[in-house]
Amino acid sequence: MDVSTLNMNNRCAFKTLSHQRYHLKSKPWVRSALWLTLLASPMLHADDLADLIRTKNQSYAQAPAVRAPLSTAYLNTTHPSFYQNYAAAPNIDSDYIETLYRAEQVAAPASKQVLQVARQMALDNKEIIKGSCWDYLNAAFNRAGVARETVFKGAYQVGPFIDTNQIQPGDWLYYINHSYNDVEHSGLFVGWLNRANNQALILSYAGERRNEPARYKVYDVSHTYNVIRPSL
Repeated sequence: MDVSTLNMNNRCAFKTLSHQRYHLKSKPWVRSALWLTLLASPMLHADDLADLIRTKNQSYAQAPAVRAPLSTAYLNTTHPSFYQNYAAAPNIDSDYIETLYRAEQVAAPASKQVLQVARQMALDNKEIIKGSCWDYLNAAFNRAGVARETVFKGAYQVGPFIDTNQIQPGDWLYYINHSYNDVEHSGLFVGWLNRANNQALILSYAGERRNEPARYKVYDVSHTYNVIRPSL
């Protein structure tokens, strides 16, 4: 048999095996066996072997990289029982529970009392208080047994407006409600959610006519014109 005939036979054998490899590529054990068969074949020409190795290397290079699964764990500094007590509460988003918890931990003693009493009224008892947002917070301050200190005084629409860096957890804020027609509103400041944009977590009461308890909501408090702080 001359050299050209031998090379032709080698190429035919390679094409046949490659065709089988193409149709059986979904079976890993078949791929491994076929690869060993090709390597052991005495008819396989060196050039064909080089082509096969190059093709296999390219297939590895094109295969998508396997990424490690992302961890779903996150650091939650809230006491477990505190979180569990309110995770299903309809008037606070579970994402805000940690902010509420931390506020009660860092607040001054008088402010802490107000925050705790207001939380019990809103989340534990879901109370409906006769009157408006003012009446609700007035009841919270009275039940907490604290005095009130006006630390900033301005006027609705005209100001002046407080430097928001001075606001502390437990402060009773009067502010322009930019989320609802720029009306005047008051609420209990809990903590910052987006400090750069003055987005704060506020305990807000819509009034008895809404027939729903106070809610922990996000407000822009950029234009806060009156601040009352609990004191002992």
